[in-house]
Amino acid sequence: MNTVTTERDSPIAGRLDGRVPCVASTKTQPVRRDGLRRLRGSDMTNWAEKLGFSADDRVVVVHVDDIGLCPDANEGALAALRGAATCGSVMVPCPAFEAIAETARREPGLDLGIHLTLNCEYESVRWGPLTKDTPGLRSPDGAMWRTVAETVEHADPPEVERELRAQIERALGAGIDVTHLDSHMGTVLHPKFVDVYVRLGRHYRLPLFLPRVDRKALAARGLEEAAEFYGRLVEDLEAEGFPVFDGFDADSLSFEPGTGLEHNLRRIDRLPRGLSYLITHCARGGEELRGFAPDWRQRDEECRIYSDGTMERAFEERGIRTAGMRALRDLLRSR
Repeated sequence: MNTVTTERDSPIAGRLDGRVPCVASTKTQPVRRDGLRRLRGSDMTNWAEKLGFSADDRVVVVHVDDIGLCPDANEGALAALRGAATCGSVMVPCPAFEAIAETARREPGLDLGIHLTLNCEYESVRWGPLTKDTPGLRSPDGAMWRTVAETVEHADPPEVERELRAQIERALGAGIDVTHLDSHMGTVLHPKFVDVYVRLGRHYRLPLFLPRVDRKALAARGLEEAAEFYGRLVEDLEAEGFPVFDGFDADSLSFEPGTGLEHNLRRIDRLPRGLSYLITHCARGGEELRGFAPDWRQRDEECRIYSDGTMERAFEERGIRTAGMRALRDLLRSR
């Protein structure tokens, strides 16, 4: 697995061109005691192939995080989604959620998931949980905790599950055709909460941000237990038909302003064959974003290169194909 992670992202870690069919197996599969069908080993093929691409293709889901954060985030995300980005995910508790939900109702083709949110990392813009019976998710000011560590320390899994179910139900009720689930700051991927993440994916039959685990690499960093735990989890979910990413890159914002294109070209050049997941945080650098986000310049630069044709040309020149999460959701639900 090729991975590049950042501290604020995962602790373990759509769009087809119209000419490529989505293909799913129609064979009858063994059924587990819990009623979920398992794929036979021979059916665990390359996920790029399952989407109709070649086994040797590099296929990438180009994902915009943090939609709903503020109007500038919505504007930048929509510009990128009309350019090189293929899908994104919405932060339901955030101030600009209702605006993006209204856009999604007008444009049902938008490929939007839920950026499951358990943290509010900013000082001047604060949001809290949707649920009232979740005191462990609230910091002293009533908003969510700023760091993953604080949420892990204070919240318990039942609280997390109540809140995240409320976020999903609110998005569905607002008319968003939810295509997938992922995690803001990677919090729900923490071992304390990851079972909740998996239950939600299974219940709603939604694909998850789920990268393949390089057990040897984790073990070399002294994370043998994590390697075994996440390795088994990924194998079990793939056996149930959940898509798994062969590579991912979360190194979205760690570049000096003015070097975003070079940074992103390096990111896509190291994508492996198979299906990968590329995280971006495209947003317009408007007055509101500048007022609270220290990385607004990087977000604005990402927005420009993913919306003005630059990254579309880069993908085409390298023979990299792109796909969205809706196609993967349809594969999962076709079983």
